[in-house]
Amino acid sequence: MNLAHLAATAEYTTPPLYRLLTKTGYFVGLSGAIGATVTYATVVRPALRARQDAGDDTAVLQRRTAGYLAWSGLVLLVAGYFQLAARLARAGKGMPFGDALAPGRIWDYLHAPAGKGAWVAQGTLYLVQNVVLALAAAVLIALFVPGLRRHLDALALTALPLSLAVTLIAGIPAVAPKELDRALDPVFDQVHIVSGTVWIGGLVLLAALATTRGRLSERAGVLWADLWRRFSLVALVCVAAVLTSGLWMSWKHVGGLGQLWTTGYGFALLVKILLVLGMVAAGGVNQFWLMPRIVRARQADAEASLLHLTLRHFPRVVWAEVALGAAVLAVVPFLGGSARTEAGSPPAVSDGGVFAAGAGLVLILGASLYVTARVSDALARRPAPVAG
Repeated sequence: MNLAHLAATAEYTTPPLYRLLTKTGYFVGLSGAIGATVTYATVVRPALRARQDAGDDTAVLQRRTAGYLAWSGLVLLVAGYFQLAARLARAGKGMPFGDALAPGRIWDYLHAPAGKGAWVAQGTLYLVQNVVLALAAAVLIALFVPGLRRHLDALALTALPLSLAVTLIAGIPAVAPKELDRALDPVFDQVHIVSGTVWIGGLVLLAALATTRGRLSERAGVLWADLWRRFSLVALVCVAAVLTSGLWMSWKHVGGLGQLWTTGYGFALLVKILLVLGMVAAGGVNQFWLMPRIVRARQADAEASLLHLTLRHFPRVVWAEVALGAAVLAVVPFLGGSARTEAGSPPAVSDGGVFAAGAGLVLILGASLYVTARVSDALARRPAPVAG
């Protein structure tokens, strides 16, 4: 089959409604579980332990965190079931989504034998994935029980690796890849998913915690300054991972800039890129404008200004990032197929030049993020009046 014929037969097809809803819901569930547990482990827990003198504020944030994690477990469980049914509806010759929801049909799908050349049955991988998903959800849902909330640390830290395993298991190919490109594809895909869910899910968790400001003391600004500082570092790492993996995936599926607006896949990717850049821009506002003001207010011991900056100004920008992140998750289901296939372009083939160029871009990206952190620190050290 030549490329012209392939392009003529590979038209973009809009995903069915059930696919849009189930895939978006699945990534919402992953963002809630992975993003919340990772952010709790790397941001919230260390900040609360460092501020042991903020007893009442710590108790308020711990209760809200426990409630949030419990709901995220419930969402993950429901979203995981619908995602599994959606996989069944698309498998083989396909079936109506309503029929795929039947537990018996799902059970048969999970026990289907391995295909030719596969080292393991795809259904077996999905079975293991969903057993782990159920365990992660159960651990988080346990936080609905008031008596178990005193074990928040243990439960959250147990759910963290389980939540990560949910997506990592799904990325294991049933057929062992014979080419380096195909071996790297699931690696970059999982880096993209994990970093994206940590970024979006962490933003949502902190935005939800910031709604407790009416129950916090006037000294809570110091605690929140530490929370935002710690998460800024996590977000920088996530941005680097999202952009690096996104470059690889874009190169694999898009053969030229023109395909971003002449193919269905390319247009969906273009929308996603613009939304992600919007999130990066909002993060830049926090990094270059708000964080330096927060640092100066903290150094001046200006409690009123610090509280206003950390629990008024900062969450407003974060909620804007959350809205953009939600839009990104809504666009993800539209990224089916490949712009190269739609346009009849040859598939992407890696070589030494491609890897060298990629390594150069990664170094440039890393250097730019380092400069970002240094510039933010320099702005914080500038002598400037503290605004309320």
